[in-house]
Amino acid sequence: MEIERKYLIDEKNLPADLESCRSVLIEQGYLCRKPVVRIRRQDDDYILTYKSGGLMAREEYNLPLGAEGYAHLKEKIDGKLISKRRYLIPMENGLTIELDVFYEPCKGLLLAEVEFPDEASANSSRRHPGSGKMSHLTGVTTTAI
Repeated sequence: MEIERKYLIDEKNLPADLESCRSVLIEQGYLCRKPVVRIRRQDDDYILTYKSGGLMAREEYNLPLGAEGYAHLKEKIDGKLISKRRYLIPMENGLTIELDVFYEPCKGLLLAEVEFPDEASANSSRRHPGSGKMSHLTGVTTTAI
């Protein structure tokens, strides 16, 4: 079960030391959007992901792919291939903000997500990462791009 909140981030709220955070390069495409079936290359790892319906809590299954399988499925994606750099920003409570900085064709889009151990934790943590504002956007998902 994946339990997460997603946030749309304004560029002026980016951490000044962002480049010092650990990061990974991600390329992904969607084979299906309902339910979500996605392929992803994350640095040198290749992953096929299934996600059930839902916004904050949903089932998620990740299966390893080889480079050849990824290349084959990449030709079958529905829409555009998405590229982004994901920064992993530690939070004071042991959680991690995953901040995605998108490249073309979504350049300028900044999304953050935080995964929680349970729905109660997610519901009690409504603060926008890095800004202190209560501005969680439930309708923002990477699959809406």
